[in-house]
Amino acid sequence: MSSDTTPPAASTGRVPRHLAIIMDGNGRWAERRRRPRMIGHRAGARAVNACIDFCLDRGVQALTLFAFSSENWGRPEDEVGALMKLFLNALESEVQELHRRGVRVRFIGERERFNDAIRARMQAAEALTEANTGLHLSIAASYGGRWDIAQAARSLAREVAEGRLRPEDIDEAAVGARIALADLPPPDLFIRTGGDLRISNFLLWQLAYTELWFTDTLWPDMNAAVLQQALDDYANRERRFGLTGAQVAGRQHETS
Repeated sequence: MSSDTTPPAASTGRVPRHLAIIMDGNGRWAERRRRPRMIGHRAGARAVNACIDFCLDRGVQALTLFAFSSENWGRPEDEVGALMKLFLNALESEVQELHRRGVRVRFIGERERFNDAIRARMQAAEALTEANTGLHLSIAASYGGRWDIAQAARSLAREVAEGRLRPEDIDEAAVGARIALADLPPPDLFIRTGGDLRISNFLLWQLAYTELWFTDTLWPDMNAAVLQQALDDYANRERRFGLTGAQVAGRQHETS
């Protein structure tokens, strides 16, 4: 569990229901230490555990982590192979503890591109933790936001071709229902580590009204203090969703 003494974000404002993170900087973290890139990926795996601890401590309901993008398959073959081995080891060693702590685990992305052993472990992890409600942990692996929208479009096209849906009935709600994570609220807060200021094909549909927060911190150095900075910044933002500030204040007054 986290050992910091920072008060929960609830003491200063709102806690995001759903937190989405691009975990960037593992390779650079290792290179700065003149170590192999895989050392950085292993250190990054430890930071994942710290992030899960933080979310459980602070009452965040859902956490979505960008672990491996569709584009990452184009990395050097030896690095991809080592990442797959690390991924498999993590599935074998971490899932029981996550289950014990009430975490529900699931994976989004093109899992057909993974080997049989990894796909079997994914399925087993999802089945074991399916009924858990402590934290909804979604791992985006072999995932791309454009792929996500395209597969939703294919699903809709298939229903139209089969006569189960009229084209004129396709609206934002219909598309959204077929996008990954449709059963969760959209992310309230997006964090990217590593200093780059882009969303890199991550949750393109789901991030439409998400608050964005960027940090130069490399992912293996991510800890509760940095996460708390992000939550404190989020708590002080006014989320208008296209309305005016006065309208938002009025609605808040009505519900208080």
